[in-house]
Amino acid sequence: MRDEIQEALRTNNRINLLLLDAVSNEGLRCTLSKRGGRDVAQQLAHVHNVRIYHLERRGGKAWTGRVAKLAAKPSPTRAQLKKALNASCKALEDFFAAILEGEARSMKKGPINYLSYFVSHEAHHRGNILLTLKQHGHALDKDTRYAIWDWDRR
Repeated sequence: MRDEIQEALRTNNRINLLLLDAVSNEGLRCTLSKRGGRDVAQQLAHVHNVRIYHLERRGGKAWTGRVAKLAAKPSPTRAQLKKALNASCKALEDFFAAILEGEARSMKKGPINYLSYFVSHEAHHRGNILLTLKQHGHALDKDTRYAIWDWDRR
């Protein structure tokens, strides 16, 4: 089960990076908020920061500070996002291994439920990003939009 969980985390992360690579520099700064809400880059930073929050909340001192959060403002660069998402993905892989070995806490319903939480949360933001880009005239090409759902090839 450990290998399958870790591969699901890596695949989910590769999908995030695929999306990030497909977004133009201008698209990274798009937002649907009228009140200063997150732009596309900040949504991806939020994904990373939620990963870190869970590592620190459930992993305790052993996981605190292992991977740095991204500042909310200014919006992170593409390079900062890639580095952060890869680092937090690797930390989550290690974290889930620790959960399976009884060295870290999972959600009450277990590690598969917890994995589902991360994938669902990040898919929510990918959908929001796609809508934001579409509304601002930066819709991604059809192949990229379908690739997000082709987990067998990612």
